[in-house]
Amino acid sequence: MADTCGQVLLGSGLTVLSHPLMYIKVLVQVGHEPLPPSLGRNLFGRQVYQLPGLFAYAKHIIKIDGKAGLFNGLAPRLCAGTIGTLVHSRVLQRCQDAGKYEVSGTSQKAEEGSLQHVVNETTKEMIARSCATIVTHPFHVITLRCMVQFIGRETKYSGVFDSIVTVYKNEGVLGFFAGLIPRLLGDVLSLWICNMLAHLINTYAIDDSVSQMDLGFCHFMLTYPFVLVSNLMAVNDCGLAGGLPPYASIYPTWVDCWRHLSLEGNMSRGNSLFFRKLPVGKTYAIDQKRFF
Repeated sequence: MADTCGQVLLGSGLTVLSHPLMYIKVLVQVGHEPLPPSLGRNLFGRQVYQLPGLFAYAKHIIKIDGKAGLFNGLAPRLCAGTIGTLVHSRVLQRCQDAGKYEVSGTSQKAEEGSLQHVVNETTKEMIARSCATIVTHPFHVITLRCMVQFIGRETKYSGVFDSIVTVYKNEGVLGFFAGLIPRLLGDVLSLWICNMLAHLINTYAIDDSVSQMDLGFCHFMLTYPFVLVSNLMAVNDCGLAGGLPPYASIYPTWVDCWRHLSLEGNMSRGNSLFFRKLPVGKTYAIDQKRFF
């Protein structure tokens, strides 16, 4: 129990510190570009037009809403983090206890480090993560909508309980789970691929330090498209300006959203908040003009 409380406190602290970063990333993901591009230099010293980065975006938000504006949506995100940690810990403990009972009833036990052991542990972690994700997704949806309403200056989502009532009143129970499927898929796929890759590397190839670095990058690359699609679907056609044209098309399903982003070459939109090169010929909702 003490370990779980420590995890909750640590997670809450990290959530508060990282919240402005996530806030800006979400606004970029939905295509909100309130500032014009500026002429700068890339890593190779060449002059290119760049979209505003993290600090310029943060200054813009502070100018409009003050420093407190950088923490819009923090309350439901803290709720999601706390509940998610508790659910993950409890479900994982149950899975481990169930595994011990099964082992005690048989004469064989998977050797630590073996493929069977990795499969067993990954399965337990998958169940725990999936349960935590499903339980906390309503708070995730509210968090995103609290952030995105900055675009249209709405106040539709003003608090955790009021937001719960708003979502249920307008969309019913299904509204709380908008964007859940791609989020779950991305988490499960990356978990299995990274764990299997780690097993292969640790068993046959490179040392642990190299594998950890590679796996961190692999996890980010695998999950980001799913995270992007999930976030867009969570705010899609929810009555906020950020979930309607010109910022977003109306997507019947998350597959349509994925296909549309792929065709436009926007599957990595928002994955970096520094050195944001301006894509040639892209249309931005700032003033519906094309920048070249």
